[in-house]
Formats: sequence, structure tokens, C-alpha cells
Amino acid sequence: MFKLSSKFQPTGDQPEAIKKLAKGLKSGKKHQVLLGVTGSGKTFTLAKVIENYGQPTLVISHNKTLAAQLYKELKEFFPKNAVHYFVSYYDYYQPEAYIPHTDTYIEKDSKINEDIDRLRHAATQAITNRDDVIIVASVSCIYNLGSPEDYKNLGLEIFTGKVKLLLSVPLNLNHVSFAVIVKLLVSSMSDALM
Repeated sequence: MFKLSSKFQPTGDQPEAIKKLAKGLKSGKKHQVLLGVTGSGKTFTLAKVIENYGQPTLVISHNKTLAAQLYKELKEFFPKNAVHYFVSYYDYYQPEAYIPHTDTYIEKDSKINEDIDRLRHAATQAITNRDDVIIVASVSCIYNLGSPEDYKNLGLEIFTGKVKLLLSVPLNLNHVSFAVIVKLLVSSMSDALM
């Protein structure tokens, strides 16, 4: 299911670490730790464990910077698998607050990064449609997205030859404000032809 692509081979303590971590996962061990100094091959060891375990995998990093680094490296290790990035989509977030000694109320304010939001949706879609998924996330992944069934029902499947039918449906969208523009990606030009 997972096919690791790398010029590296496990060396030193890596073969034993890979064996023990994979065995621990298969036996249901909930807590395991992989320790190593910078540059010792922890990410490669993790990739080998993912390959051996063969199950959809969630890798949680404590911040966006390390999550981005892991995402990039795992995407290179698994080019034929679905490696996705799931971090908080806020560029800026100020929660509402009250400062009693100055009687000051600070209103909630935030700015959403649309590119990261799209990456989050791609990750969520992949996990509902594929078995060979690796999600690299920050701790924001622990917050509820809602029911998987509800999320799936929000989508609209469009099949080749059905675009004409979709365009013929009368819609009145005057009351709707669209913040996100939907892009239709087709696998080939013939799929786009009506």
C-alpha cells in the first residue's frame, strides 16, 4: 500500500528502531518514542515504519514550521501515495478578551489563509476516499471538523458527460455570498467538453 522511494537504506540503530516501532504499532501499543539528534534519520525511520505498518497515518507536529518540513520530506519519500498537510488555517487569530483593570473589551479578529484552507480540505477528502494516506498536521488537527458523513454530503460528484445537466438546472443564487471561488479541475480536455 505505501511505497517508500529513497536512495537511503536503514543503518546504525535504524533497523532495530523500525522493527520495534512497527511491532509496537501492530500490537496496539499506544505510546512509543523515537529519540535522535538532528540529522540522525528520524524522518526516514518514521517513513520506514509507515511503509511497514501499511495503515493511514496521522503525524502530529507541535508547530506549523516542523509540520511543513515533515510534509515536504514525507511527500518526497512517498511520491505515489496521498501525503497531505493539515494545519490551522489562520494567518492571524486574536481571541476576544476583556481587560478588567482598564475596562477594555477586545473583539475577536482573525484572517484565514485560503491556500491552507484548501490544503485542509484536500487532506480531509483524501482520508475519506483513499487508504494510502499520510496526514502531516499541527495540533489543530485535534479540533472537531464535524461528522464525516456530513462532510461527505457537502460534496457534489460530477461525472463526465453530466456537466450539461448541471448547467441546465435553474439556480437563484442572488441571496448567497461566495467567499471561496470553486475551481473545476478536469483530467483531460475531453472531460471538460459538453
